[in-house]
Amino acid sequence: MTIHVSSSGSLNTAGFSAAGLNAADLTPQLLRAWAWHRQGLDGTLAGATTEEVLARAGWARSVGGANPYLTLFARAGIRRDQVDQDVLDLRIHELPTARGCTYVLGREDFGWALSLGKNAEEAFRVLGRLGVDRGEMTLLEEQILHVLSEAEGPMDPKQLKDELGESVRNLGEEGKKKGVATTLPTALGLLQADGRIRRLPVNGRLDQQRYAYTLWALPPGTLGPEDARTELIGRYLGWTGGATLKQSQWFTGFTVAHSKAALAGVGAVEQPTAGGDVLWMLPDDVESLAAFGPPEEEQIQLLAGTDSLVLQRRNSADLFAEEDRDKKVLNSTLALQADLPDHPILDRGRIIGLWQYDSGRARIAYWLFHGPTAAAKQRIAEVEAWIQEDLGDFRSFSLDSVASRQERIDALDAANG
Repeated sequence: MTIHVSSSGSLNTAGFSAAGLNAADLTPQLLRAWAWHRQGLDGTLAGATTEEVLARAGWARSVGGANPYLTLFARAGIRRDQVDQDVLDLRIHELPTARGCTYVLGREDFGWALSLGKNAEEAFRVLGRLGVDRGEMTLLEEQILHVLSEAEGPMDPKQLKDELGESVRNLGEEGKKKGVATTLPTALGLLQADGRIRRLPVNGRLDQQRYAYTLWALPPGTLGPEDARTELIGRYLGWTGGATLKQSQWFTGFTVAHSKAALAGVGAVEQPTAGGDVLWMLPDDVESLAAFGPPEEEQIQLLAGTDSLVLQRRNSADLFAEEDRDKKVLNSTLALQADLPDHPILDRGRIIGLWQYDSGRARIAYWLFHGPTAAAKQRIAEVEAWIQEDLGDFRSFSLDSVASRQERIDALDAANG
């Protein structure tokens, strides 16, 4: 294939030999099922390892919530004890990467993915306004490394602060306003971004944001900035099966120029759809989509609101069927919200309902828009049992609680009749 970049920066393709796709055939229904398949939610990842799931479906967003666990359970039936063991064995790990956001990813991606999350210049700009220079931060980093080298095990931030004493500077009220009360969190973040230390969940669980730190000697990534951006775009298009330029920019945080250069680097092609969007796709995926047929039988999954299927393109509105786009909870139209307020229940990529976990009554509260089917009831029961046995609760983020979501639980119960 030959890729041409026009003077305006748009991409054109010539010599593309894969089967062409008629835009009219790429209906919302087909594209929902296609994304479902690309995410491995159709059973094609059954029996896969944690690393294999994250390589196929994409990194699992981690905000101290249970999404990484459900990501792996929904696709491959992997239980929490196996996930926690793989974190302990460094087969998978939680790291800051694209846009500086934290994801759980496989070990083959650690080095180059970590390089995408570095934002030292911004960190130094904020500190500089508070009177902290680079020399002070460099010294603090070295002191942290020295303390950790002599520690008997991982140390949490309070232990580090106590040990480092006056080396950690309090930045006062102005620092609190900027989100940096002391110099310690920034120093820890810089060391983590360099792969010199790593952050461990203190109780081994990914769904609680209490961490300790230990030394790490992660070899630096072998990809430069341009190659790392190209690698991420290639992975991202593979995970999604195709995305608009705007969607890719939201996930990666790349500029328009960087995005277009990366798309050219992977040989991406433009594919118009029946809904009017233009997707960027990998050539092999265009061929695969041309031969793809949606499953005929129900395939029910309960996912987190931050699951890759929804979050990678932030397009939950596209996952509602036309007749469900006016559905409301607590007077808010679901299809008009950028992010889902509740967790979705889906069938072959289509959102057919919503759910929350009621830990007080050890049950899933749900609303199925068109009533339950046998398959939906069975899957709800399976996920409910998994939460009870493996997690105890299902938090969206670390500070989420049944009290904070009670209003939504009540609303789903009311909608469900």
